[in-house]
Amino acid sequence: MVALAESMTGDHPARPVLVVSNKADTGGLQKAAEMGIPTAVISHKDFDDRASFDRAMTDLLLSVAPDIICLAGFMRIFTPEFTTQWQGQMLNIHPSLLPKHKGLNTHARALEAGDTLHGCTVHAVTADLDDGPILGQAQVAIAPDDTPDTLAAKVLPLEHALYPAVLRRFALGDTRPVMLGA
Repeated sequence: MVALAESMTGDHPARPVLVVSNKADTGGLQKAAEMGIPTAVISHKDFDDRASFDRAMTDLLLSVAPDIICLAGFMRIFTPEFTTQWQGQMLNIHPSLLPKHKGLNTHARALEAGDTLHGCTVHAVTADLDDGPILGQAQVAIAPDDTPDTLAAKVLPLEHALYPAVLRRFALGDTRPVMLGA
């Protein structure tokens, strides 16, 4: 989130209008506030079901009318109704070279699979988990002595470079994939 917000200056075609989290204690909220970006918390624990949470999220988003929604570490699965409403406007970054290793524990799963390359993917969000058109990928070689932690440390700087590059291009209406790395 910080890398995205920091990139949206100067001639960048987008500006952050709100940072939302479902957890009040996340560091990203404090960082956003320090950057002068409005923040909000909608705790999923305050709702009986996913659909109610998504309706509250929709109401909040409609109040600020974002052109683009960037998910960054938002670890909740949205309902098909939510993703359909925001289809074509919502991006996500995932720590694997999709379509490989959808879901959690991607670094360990890449190692267990014997992959030689790993990385991250920015994709348009659809109703299917970690699916949707790929808008960018960055890759790094997996070393024989890599662990899930060392692999995560290699991927994080790629995420910080890739997501802002994809967002800039996407905000200009260009959906050609951005490819970085190895």
